[in-house]
Order: sequence, then structure tokens, then C-alpha cells
Amino acid sequence: MHNGRVTANGIDFSYVEQGQGPLALLLHGFPESGDVTYRHLIPALAAAGYRAVAPNMRGFAPTALPADGSMLLGDLVDDVNALHEALDGDEKAILVGHDWGAGMAWSAAVAAPQRWSRVVVSDVPPLRFFAAYANTFEGIENLNHFWFFQMDMADEVLAADDMAWLRQGLQEKWTGPGFDATEEFEGTRKALGEPARLRAALDLYRTNFGPQQMGTPEWAAEHGALWGTLPSQPTLYLHGTEDKSVVMDEATLTAIGAALSEGSEAAFVEGAGHIVPAEKPERYNELVLAFLGKTA
Repeated sequence: MHNGRVTANGIDFSYVEQGQGPLALLLHGFPESGDVTYRHLIPALAAAGYRAVAPNMRGFAPTALPADGSMLLGDLVDDVNALHEALDGDEKAILVGHDWGAGMAWSAAVAAPQRWSRVVVSDVPPLRFFAAYANTFEGIENLNHFWFFQMDMADEVLAADDMAWLRQGLQEKWTGPGFDATEEFEGTRKALGEPARLRAALDLYRTNFGPQQMGTPEWAAEHGALWGTLPSQPTLYLHGTEDKSVVMDEATLTAIGAALSEGSEAAFVEGAGHIVPAEKPERYNELVLAFLGKTA
């Protein structure tokens, strides 16, 4: 893999890349980094004839902090489509997203459909399904980090004892049984080890799901405009059977598959928690490459 930097949407992005061919842009989530989350998919895509590029999102080191401090989803989506242009992507480019990267992918593919030929998303379903889950007792309990991160004390708690809270979250909540999340945590330490970086990451939750706006008609309209419409491109949605954050049943997965565009698929990844690309790489890569081969 090679390291690179590029400026897009006014942000200096750091990324890792491998391969030549159509652009495959890989978007990570919280509290991760692109190179770690997609360390298994990058070489697989390169071998399949893609230029796989995994940036760290704005604020996550060594990508720059945004000058205006914004971590709003709308700006993250603009980053994605600006990266397509800055990295010389064309209409054959594919978009891959996980967790926060999933929300970015759902939206970016709709905002600029001419840029992306196919979409692969895992771990956060489309808004209509995510919102329905987040409003349930189970969803509120399992997504409790959304609410904890609103508190001022979260900055101190997450930074304490060498980021022990995040280490425990990665090992015990966000990954499935038997998975060693040590490498994920090392990526987190590098990306969010500075106070300003950790604050930016928490602002993902504070500015997009803040207590004063979440659930208001204005908030619903804003998020509906961003990722309320499903992509027109063939889309693969994958979800871990052991995900303890966004728990999903067979009926919901089937409904997601039925709602997506023609040529789309939805599948469970057995034994994976919430970080499917890293936890079950052989199965994840197999499903992704098979889907790309069928829809090429």
C-alpha cells in the first residue's frame, strides 16, 4: 500500500491506496481509520483491477481538521464527491462505506449518481430503516453511545487511561465474539489521540444528532434530504449477525434488499459484529467481489 495526500473540498486528506483501474473509494466509521478498517479489502480490490483508496475522514489524523470545525454530514458528503474528482475518478468508480462511512455513501451516491457506478454499504442501513430502529427501546439502549457523547464529560472519559473506554467499546461492543480488536484500537489511537481530534470525532454525534435538533421537523427534513433517498445504482448491503449496536433481523434485511434498486443485494455476514470489513474479511471480500463481478 502507498500513502498519499490530496486536497478536496478545502480539506487536506491523507489516504492509503493500492492498485490501478477504476477508483474504489473506501469510507470508514467511528472510531476507526481507513487503512485499518479496510486493510483486507484494499489488496483484494487491487488484485481485482481497482485503484482502492481509503482516506481518513476530516478530523481523523493524519487528515486535517476542518478550518471551520464542521463535522456535519452534509460537509462529509461533499468531501466524498470532491475526493472522487481530486482522485481522478470516472463514471466507473465504486463507493464503499461502513458505519459513518455508510451514511456518507448512502448520501453521496444519490447526490452525484454520475460519479458512482455501484455502492457497497455495511453496518448502518438506509435512513428509513435506521430511524425505525433508533426509535425503539432496543435501539435507544444499543445506541447509547449516541447519547453519552452529547455530554461534556465524554471528552474526558474517552481520553482517560490511554483511551480505555474506546478500547473496551471496540473489544466488547462493536466487534463480535472472539475477535481481537487490538489493531482497530491502534488505528483509533493514531487517528484520535490528540484532544482536538477526539473532539472532532465527538462532534460527529453532537452536531448531527444533537439533543436540541434531533427529532424535530427541521432535523428530519435535513437528514431526509441527505440520505433519505436510496441510490439508483446497484447496491450491496451487508450486516453482521452479531452486531450489538445495530441489531437486525431477517425480515428487516429482506425489506432492505427489496427496497434497493434493481441488481442490488442484501446479506448477513455470519459471526461478524459492527465492523464487518475487518472482522470477517474473507467472507466480506468474497461477497463484495462477487457482487462487483456480477454488476460490472
